[in-house]
Amino acid sequence: MASLGLFSGTKCVNVRFRLPYYTQWGQSLVVCGSEPVLGAWNVKKGLLLSPVHEGDELLWCGTIAIPKDFESEYNYYVVDDNRNVLRSEMGKKRKLLLPEGIQDGILVELHDLWLIGADALSFTSAFKDVIFRTRSILKVERHLGLIKNRLDNEDSVIVHFKICCPNIEQDTSIYVIGSSFKLGQWKIDSGLKLSYSGQSIWHVDCFLFVFLNNYSTYKYCKYRDAGNFSLETGATRDLSLESSNAKLRYVVRSDGMMRETPWRGAGVAIPMFSIRSETDLGVGEFLDLKLLVDWAVESGFHLIQLLPINDTSVHGMWWDSYPYSSLSVCALHPLYLRVHALSENIPQDIKVEIEKAKEQLDGKVVDYEATMATKLAIAKKVFAQEKELILNSSSFQEFLSENEDWLKPYAAFCFLRDFFETSDHSQWGRFSYFSKEKLEKLVSKDSLHYDVISFHYYIQYHLHLQLSEAADYAREQGVILKGDLPIGVDRNSVDTWVYPDLFRMNTSTGAPPDYFDKNGQNWGFPTYNWEEMSKDNYAWWRARLTQMAKYFTAYRIDHILGFFRIWELPEHAVTGLVGKFRPSIPLSQEELEREGVWDFDRLSKPYIQQQFLQDKFGVSWPVIASTFMNEYQKNQYEFKDDSNTEKKIASKLRSLSDKSLLENENKTRIDLFDLLRNVVLIRDPEDPGKFYPRFNLEDTSSFQDLDEHSKNVLKKLYYDYYFHRQENLWRQNALKTLPALLNSSDMLACGEDLGLIPSCVHPVMQELGLIGLRIQRMPNEPDLEFGIPSQYDYMTVCAPSCHDCSTMRAWWEEDEERRRRYFKTVVSSDMLPPDRCVPEIAHFIIKQHVDAPSMWAIFPLQDLLALKEKYTTRPAAEETINDPTNPKHYWRFRVHVTLESLIKDDELITTIKDLVRGSGRSYPGGHTEIQAKQELSFSSTQKQPVANEKEKISVISQGTPQKDLLAVR
Repeated sequence: MASLGLFSGTKCVNVRFRLPYYTQWGQSLVVCGSEPVLGAWNVKKGLLLSPVHEGDELLWCGTIAIPKDFESEYNYYVVDDNRNVLRSEMGKKRKLLLPEGIQDGILVELHDLWLIGADALSFTSAFKDVIFRTRSILKVERHLGLIKNRLDNEDSVIVHFKICCPNIEQDTSIYVIGSSFKLGQWKIDSGLKLSYSGQSIWHVDCFLFVFLNNYSTYKYCKYRDAGNFSLETGATRDLSLESSNAKLRYVVRSDGMMRETPWRGAGVAIPMFSIRSETDLGVGEFLDLKLLVDWAVESGFHLIQLLPINDTSVHGMWWDSYPYSSLSVCALHPLYLRVHALSENIPQDIKVEIEKAKEQLDGKVVDYEATMATKLAIAKKVFAQEKELILNSSSFQEFLSENEDWLKPYAAFCFLRDFFETSDHSQWGRFSYFSKEKLEKLVSKDSLHYDVISFHYYIQYHLHLQLSEAADYAREQGVILKGDLPIGVDRNSVDTWVYPDLFRMNTSTGAPPDYFDKNGQNWGFPTYNWEEMSKDNYAWWRARLTQMAKYFTAYRIDHILGFFRIWELPEHAVTGLVGKFRPSIPLSQEELEREGVWDFDRLSKPYIQQQFLQDKFGVSWPVIASTFMNEYQKNQYEFKDDSNTEKKIASKLRSLSDKSLLENENKTRIDLFDLLRNVVLIRDPEDPGKFYPRFNLEDTSSFQDLDEHSKNVLKKLYYDYYFHRQENLWRQNALKTLPALLNSSDMLACGEDLGLIPSCVHPVMQELGLIGLRIQRMPNEPDLEFGIPSQYDYMTVCAPSCHDCSTMRAWWEEDEERRRRYFKTVVSSDMLPPDRCVPEIAHFIIKQHVDAPSMWAIFPLQDLLALKEKYTTRPAAEETINDPTNPKHYWRFRVHVTLESLIKDDELITTIKDLVRGSGRSYPGGHTEIQAKQELSFSSTQKQPVANEKEKISVISQGTPQKDLLAVR
């Protein structure tokens, strides 16, 4: 029991914490709270609980003495023997309040359940403010002050039942019923009706006589005025009271979430730039989202998912079309501005200019440079006309005041970028290094260039107004806007200029070889200095999320693996193959020497034999060798200093291309890169005594030429490094960084967890309540070629494709043998599949996903358009958004049909809505018979039942009708 010295001279009440939780060896539980007796949020000073076995359950218990007017917040933590936090509860902090009029010496027992991340999802803005928005009109019947009743009978105990139920219709009540007489003996009309206390919490007091009823079982249920009721799912809840404890007078049962059939919804995904409307100017615009919301509502979708919408204007050319290379993590992209909405008083000549530009820019794909130039030119003309009016308005002044921390540096950066004609701030002379003093001079109203500075304010202000208008409209219609949080920022960005200490500027971010690219990916972003970021509790990340939450109610964490570990490459790398994980535990020189490995130069420098040169370059090998290499031993070569990195090789090749020394520059570059990467170990540039095994080292000729002992040792160390050695480190890293993001906003968070997945990732995501991603063609299971949607976990988003791969149609049509395997494995047919993804095939694949147990089924708009032959005339390959193998891919896809025409297509809308409704998923404004039985239970791990009956899909092959085929859903 905690020391009573804290409350010397006061009359105390005993509070006993009681939590069922199974721990591993060396783990304990601590309760820590806001008051000193509970550690004042210092877990090392919190109350250490003791384990007690009660039947098959392991309970953790502890008691403190507190004064009768005591109030505190608290939570539970799993700690090791040194009280280091291994795991903490998610969601809102608990509150400890004592019953009114409680007597001295009385025991209050708190029966709690561990709160997992999934329990908190109902309190995210996606559900609280959008999906369940109409539920918020419930009136508070009784505030949550725990127990209001007083006990007069020494043989009785008050049990305070408390349950969370966020999704409840009007004219519906919640009851607790159970086996005891007091709980109605399982009869609803004799059970206890709960009162609403706000924030989705319902509660009721029950007087029980200990000596008569020590044990009972119970459940919660919903009861509608019409007489319909639904009992919560799962096993009954148990209530056991200790009759031997005479001082036990109050029991608080915090029963977590009401257990019900999980809520499920559907959505559409489309990049902002890909939207086409009759109003836009060559590219999708924020105000187009209102039309997209209308279409989504009609089609049964509760969610619209976008790619990043931040400004990417780094190079001033089409390279800036890459939406994941942010110039600023807070500024919105001017590309999405609707210029004719800037003012109600646009002069006629500018209106004519807009109409002419609209016609010129209405192309098949986005012309990034022309569209940006046109919009900015028009916006400058409107700005010149109304700048005094806008800049002096109270609305603008409020916007500037609320956003000046990022807006002023952004405007100053844009001015300096254009003045010096480069975003590389290292080329800006005395402005290369940011300071607040320099900033204030740059943005001063007295400066000669203030019009330029204020123009950038003006653009961001109107982008904010237009996106806010669309976001508010989406909320009102019950549609979630889901944003995208890029893993990186451009190395020449506002953020690297203002916060250089937060980035490792001599490195580059990417991904190891995976489904997308056998050579890995190099995104070019500097990696993060997590140690520096942690010093202010990740304030930079928290600011990003706070800004996003102004517009979005859900977001996708791009490459969530980067919060566990990032694939770090040297800044001079071009490809993504020769990297290492950060953080990770390297192989030390001493460790390698103990294993009998000692020739470190041989293992870590490119291994180039004359035979390799002859095999790759044929008769041209002497020219290649003399140009790029030195022969340091007979028949053994090394790269010259001007050619010893991928960037140096690429640069040298470009300089030689006019001298006709090369027959094929691209092939020569690839072959030289292969030789440069022909290493077994990568030496740490910051610590020469540490090494990292090269990814897929067994594929190198350097490895193949080693003796058997060295091969065996290095293979063992390789698999340990990539699959075992780092797991605990990466887990701890994610549990430090991810909660800072999740706690900085109330948006619903989803994580893009594709690629090489460490085993620690999914348990951590489950613990934090993060929703994962499942793409059928990229299954997590190593023994499957195609994922099985009916077996997906509830805490997932499922989709047939995503922006980083080909569309459903293109994927179907690009590989005949794979198409046959899919037809045999998934459709259960040995017949010849059609060579085109006809609407029947699209319907089958989409139905698989919409029927899946996943919380969300989100479909790229291109995949949905494949449901109708009319929209499949465009070559499928043209609908691909990104090619991950090409670092200079032009992101310019535009949908070939306007939103206005899609809204009028009742046939397509009906087809989609029937799929959503038939799956039992929720849809805006709807309440199907299946859906009426589906209330939210995020903590449930129960999977949705999938129908076993077979449906017929008619397919066409080579233009010739075939027999109907049976396909299992």
